[in-house]
Amino acid sequence: MNAHIQPPGVPYYVQTGNECALFDAALENHLPLLLKGPTGCGKTRFIEHMAARSGRRLYTVACHDDLSAADLIGRYLLRGGETEWVDGPLTRAVREGAICYLDEVVEARKDVTVVLHPLTDNRRTLMIDRTGEELVAPPGFMLIASYNPGYQNVLKRMKPSTRQRFLAITFGFPDPDTEIAVVAQESGLDVGRVAPLVRLGGHIRNLSGMDLEEGVSTRLLIYAATLMAGGMGVEKALEAAVIEPLSDDADVQTALRDLVTTIYG
Repeated sequence: MNAHIQPPGVPYYVQTGNECALFDAALENHLPLLLKGPTGCGKTRFIEHMAARSGRRLYTVACHDDLSAADLIGRYLLRGGETEWVDGPLTRAVREGAICYLDEVVEARKDVTVVLHPLTDNRRTLMIDRTGEELVAPPGFMLIASYNPGYQNVLKRMKPSTRQRFLAITFGFPDPDTEIAVVAQESGLDVGRVAPLVRLGGHIRNLSGMDLEEGVSTRLLIYAATLMAGGMGVEKALEAAVIEPLSDDADVQTALRDLVTTIYG
């Protein structure tokens, strides 16, 4: 498929490598997939695009510190005076042969890993201890996880024993021409005005010696372009969508404003 022609109803996504072919191969061969890359580089949009293109229902779970295995599998709830079992998103995806996407999986509690292991090998099973069920995933089921290697630390790191259960794709920020096309498409801002914005993003990502955990994401550039397309001035749009989200440090913010002045004159 041409990367710049989107089928009707499929979220916009521009392919940058062989990620679409690898997704198709993983889906066809019932293999789990791991996406690695910085915040806002397009991992979630890629999954939304591929799920729609393949006609699969998508369950997306934003993982966090308190997310437990029970949140994924399900639990008994009191409804109308009676106790009723309610499936979690992972269980629903297994039952339906859908895609389950665990965004930033390393943020979840450690008991989540125990649940995922039987789903990421030849067993492809999900054990529901509370109900005594053992679900075998149908061919259409696909498990996808993502994480940001730049934010890993000793306490929140994906173990090799888990990582090696997945096929993996590393995502980065797109090249300037591709990023211009994406930002223009998503924001409605004309290409001529998007180009300096993307150039600014590239300069920020190449900065060294500044207290920035990460460079500006494509997502933030889209936010800035959206504000500009709606009539907001460049400085105000960049202040709200780029400078303030990137850092709370006054010196860093001043340096970013100086960079904006250099790019926009």
